[in-house]
Amino acid sequence: MTTRITELLGIKYPIIQGGMAWIAESTLAAAVSNAGGLGLIAGGSAPIDYLRDQIRKTKELTDKPFGVNIMLMSPNAEELAQLVIDENVPVVTTGAGNPGKFIAAWKEAGIKIIPVIPSVALAKRMERAGADAVVAEGTESGGHIGENTTMCLVPQVADAVEIPVIAAGGIAASFMLGAEGVQVGTRFLASEECQIHSTYKQLVVDAKDTDNVVTGRTTGHPCRNVKTKFAKKLASGEMNGTITPDEFEEITLGSLRKAVQDGNLEEGSFLCGLIAGMVNDVKPCKDIIEEMFEQAQKLMNK
Repeated sequence: MTTRITELLGIKYPIIQGGMAWIAESTLAAAVSNAGGLGLIAGGSAPIDYLRDQIRKTKELTDKPFGVNIMLMSPNAEELAQLVIDENVPVVTTGAGNPGKFIAAWKEAGIKIIPVIPSVALAKRMERAGADAVVAEGTESGGHIGENTTMCLVPQVADAVEIPVIAAGGIAASFMLGAEGVQVGTRFLASEECQIHSTYKQLVVDAKDTDNVVTGRTTGHPCRNVKTKFAKKLASGEMNGTITPDEFEEITLGSLRKAVQDGNLEEGSFLCGLIAGMVNDVKPCKDIIEEMFEQAQKLMNK
């Protein structure tokens, strides 16, 4: 399946793995890249030495293209922006902000730049700034989200910009809406190579279509989670005013790490997209990607 995205990134399938904080590390990124997609290492707020080590480990595990995701709201975003240049990372994706001030330096270093955007306005701004493509991500996705749906956002962005658009969602539907690639996060949570705690994986596999909840709306940073008792308590507290935005931030500090590393159901935030209701098993990244594109081809042939 050749598109401008496969040609731009030098990959077999037009699929990018989501840059999931505390989750997307060298093992998962390399597995996705080796399977023909673009694997990503999550920058998040992790220490620079750790991220440098993850980049170098990925290079040992694959000779295929890979990337790093930079969360622009992270306190070490500037350091990470320089690190990807120093380590010759081929691709950078960004989220939670405008990467404009870094784009010139990244382009000079030969890095492909793909911002994740929640609106048409930001997509157009990123195109003017020199981005190579954009990821249009809707509210169905796991982790930090906007309010627009992918179904509504993708065709509007595809009409508004000339650069390729990647949709955070299903392959066949995304291509019909004008996208030329997809970003996938939740499905890779249930991959053999994903290093999250077994409790986290099982929550994803067991999730039904209604087992999702959004927390953090009062802080201005809404986040989609698996519906655990902890997540429901947070959402309820925000709704009835018993948890203030400051208290919310204090309660959730480190909660994603507690989910990923410890499987802590009492204090962990298990970020996950709405599509989890369709994830029913754990399998290798290679099998996931090949199955997704085989199904997409059948749908598009119809």
